[in-house]
Amino acid sequence: MKVATAAYSLDPLKDWAAYAAKLEDWVSRGAQTGAEILVFPEYGAMELAMLDGPEAAGDLERSLHAVSDRIGEADALHSELASRYKVHILAASAPVFDEAYGARPVNRARLFSPTGGVGVQDKQIMTRFERDPWDVVPGGPLQLFDTRLGKIGVLICYDSEYPLLARALSEAELILVPSATEALAGYWRVRIGSMARALEQQCVTAMSSIVGPAPWCPAVDENVGMGGIFGPPDRGFPSTGVIAEGTLNTPGWTVGEVDLGRVAEVRADGGVLNRSHWDEQPERVREVTEVTLG
Repeated sequence: MKVATAAYSLDPLKDWAAYAAKLEDWVSRGAQTGAEILVFPEYGAMELAMLDGPEAAGDLERSLHAVSDRIGEADALHSELASRYKVHILAASAPVFDEAYGARPVNRARLFSPTGGVGVQDKQIMTRFERDPWDVVPGGPLQLFDTRLGKIGVLICYDSEYPLLARALSEAELILVPSATEALAGYWRVRIGSMARALEQQCVTAMSSIVGPAPWCPAVDENVGMGGIFGPPDRGFPSTGVIAEGTLNTPGWTVGEVDLGRVAEVRADGGVLNRSHWDEQPERVREVTEVTLG
C-alpha cells in the first residue's frame, strides 16, 4: 500500500468554508497519489483558531478554546472525506478540553477509517512549552488500532522520542508520528526518534510536519519540517531505513510504498531481531560496574 505524510502549512482562514475547501483539497490530492492512509501533523488544527478572529488566534489561552470548540465539526468533515475518498485519515492533532481529564486540554489526534470508524490518541508526554505556558496535560492511554490496512499506533511528536512508548505498541506494524517543531533541531529529534522506533520494533513509522511561518498564531508561529516514511534497515527495506522523504519546509505530500508483510518477515527472520531480543536488556543492565582507569 501507499502511505502519504503531510508537510502542512497553516493558513489564516477567514471562515469555515475556507477550512473545508482547504481540507478537501489536501485529502483529494493525497488520495490521487494512490495512498490508502493520509497523515496530518501535530497541532495542524490550530489554524481553526482564526475562525474566531485574529484576537482569539493571537491569544494563547483563547486559541486553545477556539480550536477545541470546533473539533466536533472538524471530525464530522474528516469522517465524511475519509468515506468519500476511501482513505484512512489521521487528522491533525488539536487541543481538546475533555472533562474526563480535568480542566486543562489534552493534545488529541483522531484516526478515521473509510467505513466510519473513529479512534482517538492523546499525547502522553508533554514538551516544556506544552507544560508551561500552555498547561496541556496527558490524556488517555496508548491505543492500538486494528484496521484493514494492519495494526496502527500513533506517537505524537515528542512521544516518538521515548522507546518504552513504542514498545507498548510493539504489535503495531505502522506507527504514525504527527509532529510540530519550530526549529531544525526539533525536527531532527523527532525524525531520529521515529527512525529509532522503526529499528527497535522492526516496523514502519510515518512522520508528518507543520511547515512555514504562522505569525498570527503564537502557539505555532514558526515551523520547520518535512514528511518522512521510515523502516528498519533490514531485508526488504532500504539500507538507509528511509522509504521516502520530502523536501524541507516545502508543503505537500510525501508518499511511500509500504509492504507491511515485510514487517512480519523481518520480525521473524531479519538480519537482526531487535524486537525479539528486547527482553534481554533488563538482565544486562541489572548491575553496572564502575571501573577506574588510571
